[in-house]
Amino acid sequence: MKSIPAWNADRIDTGPATMAAMKLKIARAAARDWITTAGRLYPGYLGAYLSGSTTALPDDAELPVGSDVDIMLVTRQPVDGLKLGKFEHRGVLLEVTYVAWDRLHPAEVALADYHLAGGLRYDTIIDDPAGALHALQRQVAARFADPAWVQARCRSVRDKIQTALESPDPALPWHDQVTSWLFPTGVTAHLILVAGLRNPTVRLRYLRAREALTDFGLARCYPGLLRLMGADQLTATQVRGHVDALARTFDAAAAVARTPFFFSTDITPIARPIAVDASYDLVERGDHREAMFWITATFARCHKILAADAPETQARLTPLFDAVLYDLGISSGSDLRHRTQTTLAALPELWDTTEKIIAASVRGRERAVRLAHVFRFYRGGHL
Repeated sequence: MKSIPAWNADRIDTGPATMAAMKLKIARAAARDWITTAGRLYPGYLGAYLSGSTTALPDDAELPVGSDVDIMLVTRQPVDGLKLGKFEHRGVLLEVTYVAWDRLHPAEVALADYHLAGGLRYDTIIDDPAGALHALQRQVAARFADPAWVQARCRSVRDKIQTALESPDPALPWHDQVTSWLFPTGVTAHLILVAGLRNPTVRLRYLRAREALTDFGLARCYPGLLRLMGADQLTATQVRGHVDALARTFDAAAAVARTPFFFSTDITPIARPIAVDASYDLVERGDHREAMFWITATFARCHKILAADAPETQARLTPLFDAVLYDLGISSGSDLRHRTQTTLAALPELWDTTEKIIAASVRGRERAVRLAHVFRFYRGGHL
């Protein structure tokens, strides 16, 4: 199958560093236009749908600070190469991810995938020439909230955390070791979100997990999640300083990036508002601890780029990265190993919380069904 280049710094329009606020209706129109003019040209193209946190917002809402419009481009076979990632089209930051049809079909495959199932819960399809996507979406939506499938997706999340944390590689560069600890630790927030039928968002996972736990009367469990990351005692002043340091590191990495990585389009001038501006925004809102996951992840990614393309710059900026990790309680490989074991030891308690959320969701749906029946009964004049 023809390989499509996933990332080329010379061809992506990096545009201005900060984008003006716009209505989601305009942003979604830009997504449809890109699919019409470019997406349909991909070999084996089947269709496309919108995904991510913005799908829950109405057309007249503003595109939130630090948000892009996520497009899932469905093809018959996998597309070779890295994902297309983030780029600007008609003044809108889009992020395009390829997904092969056999990762979605039959419906049971999508229902078991905690990253993909949520994107098909609602009809956000923007192009479906053969009608296959709409048929699949209806099947996934009808069974998405079934307790058996929710349990299956949650088990998948738990297994992902356990597998990743049980196989650390101390031979990796330091920034990669940090990433290998940080992401599975952050997936603990996804466990809460998936159980509560919420979008397992990437950058805002801790903020959304806090909201979900509060909604289910389990707010007391939230500090434990932050503690696993090491962010529970951080102050706004500390985190604001780390965002300042991230801005310096981000700009340096974006200026020299040449080696392609799967996250390369996340470290470009056009993506700066997501990593930097949106982090400042979280700090100003009082959600500074929740900002630390993406701050740390972006720091590690910047250092991976600098290690490949500008080692001297990486050495000069390393103290800024070290300061972030120090505030998270990490100064050495032994600290990472200790934190890894702490997260693994916390999994049984996290699973108990997960099951409480699933049970509460089931009770809530049953109550909603009963109320709907009562409403229809009285509306029908049965008094």
